[in-house]
Amino acid sequence: MPDFETIRLDRDAAVAILTIDRPEKRNALSSAVRAELIAALDQLRGDDGVRVIVITGAGDKAFVAGADIAEFAQRTPLEQRAAMAGRTVFAEIAAHPKPVIAMINGFCLGGGCELALACDIRIASDAAKLGQPEINLGIIPGGGGTQRLPRVVGTGQAMRLVLSGELIDAAEALRIGLVDVVHPAAELRERTLEFARKMAEKSPVALRMAKSAIRAAAEMPLSAGDAYETELFITCFGSDDRREGVAAFMEKRPASFTGR
Repeated sequence: MPDFETIRLDRDAAVAILTIDRPEKRNALSSAVRAELIAALDQLRGDDGVRVIVITGAGDKAFVAGADIAEFAQRTPLEQRAAMAGRTVFAEIAAHPKPVIAMINGFCLGGGCELALACDIRIASDAAKLGQPEINLGIIPGGGGTQRLPRVVGTGQAMRLVLSGELIDAAEALRIGLVDVVHPAAELRERTLEFARKMAEKSPVALRMAKSAIRAAAEMPLSAGDAYETELFITCFGSDDRREGVAAFMEKRPASFTGR
């Protein structure tokens, strides 16, 4: 296991918890954080003992309060282009074969909101604040915010958030669909991990196929998506997990999935 300086990697049963550990900087997304998150995601990709991933921020003030502005303040446009080239943590989360849950424990702004948008499920504290305030710096979201946000909340709400730079609370984020579940702050970790553990009891094959099929819905026409779903269904149908799931149902017992 690599030694990380800006993140922590912990385990809870079959759930991996990635914590961005820069509370003094409100867990801002520096280049080091991005690189270490990608390294951790690579590691977890091949770890059969992990079935679900949770990403959160250290402390109770911020999930991720945005990019590390001091890091890019003096860059030229060419330097910034170079910094944005190659693999991005946002794309790596979205494409990861295992479900990724954002546990939003505070400020979730700018690059932090984009990080959450890249996750498959967003569970927030009732004290969370979310937004894309880049417009206040004379820039626009650069981590997929203008692309993923409209797909999640619709064009009008995305325009509202990106063009105004306003922050919204967890209740409003839930209303527009930016987050999927809201819990009291004191219960956020316990209830998020309880949900993640229940998900981790499902077939890893089916989890992987379901995520891939749902992600494809945003990219494909319906007819192509239906055809892709059928192929993934057949992949599941040929798995040991499908045989175990059906046997367990018929025998009225809990299934024991192996991921094969």
